[in-house]
Amino acid sequence: MKADTLNETVGVLTRREIEARILKPFFEAVSTELGQEKAEALLKDVVINEAKTIGANMKKAANDDGLESFAAQWEPGFRGGALEIDELERSDEAWRFNVTRCKYAELYASLGLRELGATLSCNRDAALIEGYSDDVVFERTQTLMEGAAFCDFHYRKKTRD
Repeated sequence: MKADTLNETVGVLTRREIEARILKPFFEAVSTELGQEKAEALLKDVVINEAKTIGANMKKAANDDGLESFAAQWEPGFRGGALEIDELERSDEAWRFNVTRCKYAELYASLGLRELGATLSCNRDAALIEGYSDDVVFERTQTLMEGAAFCDFHYRKKTRD
């Protein structure tokens, strides 16, 4: 299969809009057939598995599983002001930042997909790092998508005992 370079070409926000415009009618049809709960569970599984694959591909591209290398590959996700952040820490041991504006949340709301925004976007963050490194923990206590004032991202290397 041809390598997926769409994020680098158009940026992640544009990619998510294209995906959402196709997914919305598909999701509505699947919900009618399977019911809302089953359709959401299926969508969640697909999104998480795809994010893990993308994380594994990021690791291969970096030839490294450090957090500095991981952070360096996020430019397509930030492109065009998609995420406005306050970076608190960035090293190979930890990457912490707060998202103060999320155009992904705004996009999903504008497309009538506010309820699926967390499934289509926020679920990817933990899965992405799972695919990238077994040695990193992701923690987040709140998201803009769910109505908080900001999203708190904290990636950190697992402590060795």
